[in-house]
Amino acid sequence: MVSEFNLNSEVKNDCVVINTSGYINNLGGQKIIDEFNSHYQNGVNNYILNLAGSKVVNSIGISFLIEVIEKLNESKGKLVFTNLDPSVDKTFMIMGLFHYASKADTIDEGIKLFDSKE
Repeated sequence: MVSEFNLNSEVKNDCVVINTSGYINNLGGQKIIDEFNSHYQNGVNNYILNLAGSKVVNSIGISFLIEVIEKLNESKGKLVFTNLDPSVDKTFMIMGLFHYASKADTIDEGIKLFDSKE
């Protein structure tokens, strides 16, 4: 059974790390958008989406992630996905998300990607 979706966020090195757990579907995707918007409205432009606790993302969940990517592309912001389950990684690759966002194995590696691009 897929667990209930939860998230928390923290600021690390001028970027917001959003940690998720559970199934990213319409409810989980909306929670990610709400959390993203609360920081984005305050001018934060660098995000790490840590999916260590999310092993399943459906197509509706992906549509919410695309919304985040589109907003960040408009503002020259950056998104890094970390700790991807192999099936989620493959799905994101097939969907072309890595053309617009990066991926890293860990949060610390993701933070280094921001440092190297600035």
